[in-house]
Amino acid sequence: MSLYFDAVNILTEPASGGSFKSRIYSARDLRAKPAQIYALIIEAAKWDTVLADVIDRSGLLDAERKLSPLLALLLVHDHLIAKNGIAAPAAHTIRQAVERHKVRLRAEFVKARVRRGCASVEQFKAAILREKREAAGPNDFIYPRWVRVNNIRSSLEDQMRTTFASYRHVDSLAELAPEGDDRKSQHLLYVDPNIPDLVAVPYGADFTSSTAYKNGEIILQDKASCFPAYLLLGDRGPKDPWQGDLVDGCAAPGNKTTHMASLLAKQQIKDQKPQKQIICMDASRVRSKTLQKMVSMAGADPTVTVLQGQDFLALDPMDERFEKVTGLLLDPSCSGSGIIGRDDVPQLTLPKPAASKAPNPKGQGKKRKRPDEKEEVEVQQSQAKPTALNTSPSDENDIPSGAVDQERLIKLSNLQARIVEHALSFPTATHVSYSTCSIHLIENEAVVERVLASDIAKEGGWRLLRRDEQPSGLRKWKHRGVREDRKSENDTDDVTPATVDLSDEDLEACLRCWSGDAEGLGGFFVAGFVRDPKLVSNTKAPTSRKKSKKEPKEEPKKEPSKRQKVVAQEEEEVKDEDDDDDWDGFSD
Repeated sequence: MSLYFDAVNILTEPASGGSFKSRIYSARDLRAKPAQIYALIIEAAKWDTVLADVIDRSGLLDAERKLSPLLALLLVHDHLIAKNGIAAPAAHTIRQAVERHKVRLRAEFVKARVRRGCASVEQFKAAILREKREAAGPNDFIYPRWVRVNNIRSSLEDQMRTTFASYRHVDSLAELAPEGDDRKSQHLLYVDPNIPDLVAVPYGADFTSSTAYKNGEIILQDKASCFPAYLLLGDRGPKDPWQGDLVDGCAAPGNKTTHMASLLAKQQIKDQKPQKQIICMDASRVRSKTLQKMVSMAGADPTVTVLQGQDFLALDPMDERFEKVTGLLLDPSCSGSGIIGRDDVPQLTLPKPAASKAPNPKGQGKKRKRPDEKEEVEVQQSQAKPTALNTSPSDENDIPSGAVDQERLIKLSNLQARIVEHALSFPTATHVSYSTCSIHLIENEAVVERVLASDIAKEGGWRLLRRDEQPSGLRKWKHRGVREDRKSENDTDDVTPATVDLSDEDLEACLRCWSGDAEGLGGFFVAGFVRDPKLVSNTKAPTSRKKSKKEPKEEPKKEPSKRQKVVAQEEEEVKDEDDDDDWDGFSD
């Protein structure tokens, strides 16, 4: 029963920052697996309106006072819809509380299906999703499911013949919202025009049980999250003399890393061993394990080296490991203000609570709690104590998205600029991509402006990758950088809209995504920094060697200045903390 009580806790505890998924995966003291909790809540949210109606009509809550509306909704979902029913022993009190009413619950569920003219549960589900879409109104876009083909293990052509063989191709994202109720109407496919080997399918599509998903042939990854790797590697071929090794500085859980590996696999000659190497890292050792698992499942081990527990800012650019590095991908900690859609906490429609409980008849004592009710009582009491949460700031498209004040935005912006400037200091680097899932200008165009004005950028000859130099698919992307900030509904009153003094050409070089439009994405930003290969330093990374006795002794370290202490403190406040994420396959 811990699965249901954990889910209730997650949904009822006060928001403490972080996207919905990250809140679950970083919550402490969970007894059920985070993946199971997340799946239960997401699936129940698809059926909530029907389940609430079924529970109300069956009178379940009036008869079973121990059940809260939310707990009842989750239990009835698994009782009616889950393949294996309620995940609890048959003798458990709470399971029995639902199953005592199974005849009435099943009857009301069937009636609800018949009223919609649906012959199967799949048709019923499609009808409910359509009702939700219509109820949401024209301004609330239901986001599609994005699927990237992994070229290490497969190809788009192979997947079209297998995984998507029964899918009908459509010409726009809007067509992924079908009007029909039959199951085939859900088998629609849109091939993305901007990112190679990326497709979109209707909201609610589930591939987790498919062979392609389990084998790492397809990866579930948001379209916007595919921009950085494609911008970095783009249409350059394997013979490009300035395409060397790559570094992903903020890599966990690994979608962008494996996307780079997929792009390299597509570029290399068939049956040829990979020539380019990808070095990726994450400051958290726990998250690094997840990163390693994803790399392995994607078949990218021959290409990718994972530096577990490595902080990117602590790397020495002159280290011999990086002497061939020409490209760096950076997706650092950010406010996550662009995250929307399915990563938000689902707003469940709940059944009506039971009528006020009448006092016990005279002479009737209070019922003693049976041993198997102890768990329920303990969990209900713990709801008053919010679970301690850790967020994972380098998580791809899954980082803190709560209200952010100006002070935190400034700290994040400072760290982001330091990370980019550090990347520009790699002696052989010629290409760097910088991205965030934030809509705030201070974390995006303002960071770009700050980096371009830095001494290291000027001395190294760095500039922005112009729109006409970008990969063909991204050149067509119409949403570009902005000069003035937009106000977000997540902003607190003390968040001051910012402006930048970038040229029109520089703004055109920046790519933006905005939530709520017809593109089916959340808020996202990416920009590429480049420099003429002729300006690359001729200094080679030193080889490892023992210290000579004649070498001067190291001078004692100086006490850091007040400014250095402040910067160090800001970095510590926004860096990752280790968490206990369970591996849940490929996810965006």
